[in-house]
Amino acid sequence: MTGLCRIVCEEVHMATNLAIDPGLLDRALAVSGQRTKKAVVTTALEEFIARREQRRLLDLFGTLDWDPDYDYKAERSRDAGPIPDQG
Repeated sequence: MTGLCRIVCEEVHMATNLAIDPGLLDRALAVSGQRTKKAVVTTALEEFIARREQRRLLDLFGTLDWDPDYDYKAERSRDAGPIPDQG
């Protein structure tokens, strides 16, 4: 079955036994709209990862030095070169 799953899903799956709080799992099933426990856990992990990655990006705010004299419009016009004739 594993070989067939790799052909059909193009993913490697790992069987794992976890002790998950049944109440949390039931609540997750109810609010997620997912049909299976596996789908709920997969969605929860994806959302957890996405939130942590977003948090890392938010942590970068305020860490860059800002040059108040920087003129992005001047930089844009300098690199653009001549505007082609549209006529």
